Amino acid sequence: MAMAPHPLQAVVDACTPLKFSPLPDIRTPEVRAGTEHPAGEQWYRTDFMVADGDVPVLFDRLTAAHGPGHRLPAATAFLRAVLREPIFLVSAGVYLTGRAPLLDAEHLWFPWLSSARRFGTPTVTSARTAVLVGDPAAAHGDALPVAGRDELLAATARHTVDTFSPVIDAVHAHTRVGLRTLWGWVLDTAHFYMLNPARFLGHDAEAAWTLARELGDALIEAGAVTRARPRLFPFRDGHPRGTWAVRGTCCFDYKGDPEHGFCTTCPLKCDIDRKAELQEWIRNPALAP
Repeated sequence: MAMAPHPLQAVVDACTPLKFSPLPDIRTPEVRAGTEHPAGEQWYRTDFMVADGDVPVLFDRLTAAHGPGHRLPAATAFLRAVLREPIFLVSAGVYLTGRAPLLDAEHLWFPWLSSARRFGTPTVTSARTAVLVGDPAAAHGDALPVAGRDELLAATARHTVDTFSPVIDAVHAHTRVGLRTLWGWVLDTAHFYMLNPARFLGHDAEAAWTLARELGDALIEAGAVTRARPRLFPFRDGHPRGTWAVRGTCCFDYKGDPEHGFCTTCPLKCDIDRKAELQEWIRNPALAP
């Protein structure tokens, strides 16, 4: 009898058809995905990076090399550089496969590229994955069987919050940017990384959003904080990709690039202008993310 694919490999495979699939590199005995890293990188393990006081140093290096000059967008830009791929792994994994990759600070690594003065793709070195009891991969040694979806979401939320909290706390202490702003970016991104695959695959956007809301609830229960939650934004009735969303928390990119103005998904943007911009995506798909 053929063995069931590794539960984490199934997540990687499910992301392969997507146009936008920012997965972390994965390096485990059974799952290897991503690019080979060049020599000369300096590697930072999440827990050591925080304990050794490297977050402020790396934050300043990244900001000095690439901006933006304003501390608010610089803070969310730093989170984007280190947490975007891990968030996608969790959100897309849960949405596409019903399996929840379990992050932890001892197995999440960040490569610093000295020549480019930026981070490379984060790397995960653990394949622990929460799966439902009836999942074919439930007997795998890297699987954590759970009784139902609520328990699965709670497990991934606990691991995600425990892994991200030290980094977010360090960015907060260094920049004085509020925890609700920083966690708000994480929560918004987790929602969008379920909605984006749903839109691309032509799946039910509202069903994807419902699951994203449930994951968001679990993240908040686990310790994430925010002022406002993102909201679904239908902009073209009857069109398979006629639904997008509005962030609950501004990323403040406009403060670093005033000429660009508000992002399409910014909560500060007028919905009338947002709808017009999104309608243009339908007319010209090359503009769409």
